[in-house]
Amino acid sequence: MKLINFYYAIFEYEFLQRALLTSIMVGIICGVIGCFIILRGMSLMGDAISHAVLPGVALSYLLGINIFYGAVITGMLTAIGIGFINQNSRIKSDTSIGIMFSFAFAVGIIFITLLQSSSDLYHILFGNVLAVPKSELLMTLMVMIIVLLLVYLFFKELLITSFDPTMAAAYGLPNRLIHYLLMTLLTMSTVASLQTVGIVLVVAMLITPAATAYLLTNKLSIMLFLSAGVGIISSVIGLYFSFSYNLASGPTIVVVASILFALAFLLSPKHGFVFRKINARRKRLAFIQSK
Repeated sequence: MKLINFYYAIFEYEFLQRALLTSIMVGIICGVIGCFIILRGMSLMGDAISHAVLPGVALSYLLGINIFYGAVITGMLTAIGIGFINQNSRIKSDTSIGIMFSFAFAVGIIFITLLQSSSDLYHILFGNVLAVPKSELLMTLMVMIIVLLLVYLFFKELLITSFDPTMAAAYGLPNRLIHYLLMTLLTMSTVASLQTVGIVLVVAMLITPAATAYLLTNKLSIMLFLSAGVGIISSVIGLYFSFSYNLASGPTIVVVASILFALAFLLSPKHGFVFRKINARRKRLAFIQSK
């Protein structure tokens, strides 16, 4: 019954239409960028960037400007700061990431307190897709177009540098420039996801759908489509439960994505836990019978 009500509500309420479209676009954006993040072993960097945009978001609120600009600037400054510390000290990358993202997040919390609004803080941290304004919908659309276009144009470069940076350097590819291109796309993806899942949970949407797809295929091009598909399914189902049962949208979407990952982890034909155990048992039995 609730599913039928949700179906008719989509055609009746404009805010729900905006929420559905935004959720789908965020699922695509995070799914695509997340593939490159996990292939490069940069999950912690994704966490860092997602937290680092908070001061930019808060400052944008204080100045009365679009949050996109402030968030992108602080996200990129954090990425540059992490790289600078790595290149000019004995500090390892995970340590520099921890230092920079905790500093940026702390500064963001200080700015948030100046807003003197706990509701603003809650929506920034955990998202509220049911309250997406038209301007945020258009911004998410713009980000999706830019991300998909750049991934399409630089797919080969991203592919080579993700799997073999040494070979990429031998071919003359600018590894560092491509790295910062990916950091820019990651920052934009984070900003686009703020209204949907919030700063705290955006890293889950970047990592979980991509990790699910990683368990289902060994080919990057297929992985991109699967990851985007998992992101879309998670967002739509999460939106349904959020609307129908009055649940927080961001956490609900993330829980759905995590359930899909658990299913892939257990039941993936090639890499699933259950099938690996079955195949291992068959091999043991075959070995015993061959004696």
